[in-house]
Amino acid sequence: MNRRNLTVPRALAAALACLAACSSPSPTFYALRADEASAAASNTSPAVPTGASALDVIVGPVTVPDMVDRPQIVTRNPDNTIQMNEFARWATPLKLDVGRVVAADLAQRLGTAHVSTFDGAAIPPVWRVRVDITRIDSVLGDSVTIDAQWVVRPPGHQALTLGHTVAHEQVTSQDYGALVDAHDRALATISADIAAAIRADHATVGSATE
Repeated sequence: MNRRNLTVPRALAAALACLAACSSPSPTFYALRADEASAAASNTSPAVPTGASALDVIVGPVTVPDMVDRPQIVTRNPDNTIQMNEFARWATPLKLDVGRVVAADLAQRLGTAHVSTFDGAAIPPVWRVRVDITRIDSVLGDSVTIDAQWVVRPPGHQALTLGHTVAHEQVTSQDYGALVDAHDRALATISADIAAAIRADHATVGSATE
């Protein structure tokens, strides 16, 4: 009798534990993407000089601050405290995703498919782009600011072009999807500055070889 009475609570506890585990929320994973507006912008940007179709561009290395270099999406609260959301996560390491999106944006803006984050994919002469993200400030329902220093290295021994872009985008809702969209737009702004530098350098390199 006593033995039978003890089994019921145990079975009930096991069922409740299983129910709690099954009903636990699962994280949502987000990925950056090339901003759609950059494709339209590429149609109105100044044309890349003759021979641009042969441009081979390697994007990398790309660095991001240690504070945001983690699976969780990191946001800043109004009181300047930092929140790392266990249920809003990046689908891939952030610096890899940033490099992929910058490469995709540059491909659209420069009108070439030869932009990669993989060094072995290029055929010389190769243009190299380094991007160091020094700050990503993300505030739900407010804004995203990305501060980037970047370097464009033309083929051969041409002078480097050093650049600095601070991109600021508004976020109009508390939704993490809207926050990630703002990251996309900010990276597109950075990519636009890099593309402009490549156009200018390409013109200089082309005229020097004529």
